Amino acid sequence: MRYLERLDARHRRQSAKFHFDRLRQVPPATGKLLALLAASAPEGTYLELGTSGGYSSLWLSLAARTAGRKLVTFEISEAKATLARETLATAGVDDVVSLVVGDALKHLPRYKKIAFCFLDLEKPLYIKCYEAVVPKMVAGGLLVADNVISHRDDVAPFLKRALRDKRVDAQIIPVGSGLLVARRV
Repeated sequence: MRYLERLDARHRRQSAKFHFDRLRQVPPATGKLLALLAASAPEGTYLELGTSGGYSSLWLSLAARTAGRKLVTFEISEAKATLARETLATAGVDDVVSLVVGDALKHLPRYKKIAFCFLDLEKPLYIKCYEAVVPKMVAGGLLVADNVISHRDDVAPFLKRALRDKRVDAQIIPVGSGLLVARRV
């Protein structure tokens, strides 16, 4: 846990140094919940759409390692991906986490049997990612989207779709910036 706290402080310093808009990092309570949910996911592929500096990837790597699975995480920014690679290597989890630099939407067609997916990227992309992921989710698979309370206006079409979608059971959870948790029925 201390490592994650030190990493959080380091990422904040690097965000200023490299003039990132900001490194999108989940708060510790969100990270713990992500790890718990991912560890509860059925057999299948683990995805993270939006790596940023790799902080949430660390939480998800705990679940992946426990479940004997691998996490594939996508980051479109090469600068953030460089920081994430360093983060993952320093934490010693690069054996269970595969970082892909590029547009997640272009890579998603090759993934099947998705058991867990964490969305934390540009908010207008949430609905497109949702529509690309949900049909490929296994029964009982989980899709978790961050910032659904803090950015409610930006994700309104996504929330409307997910909360009315008969393919999933979905609920907003007021942890951190707000999570939407959708379970494939």
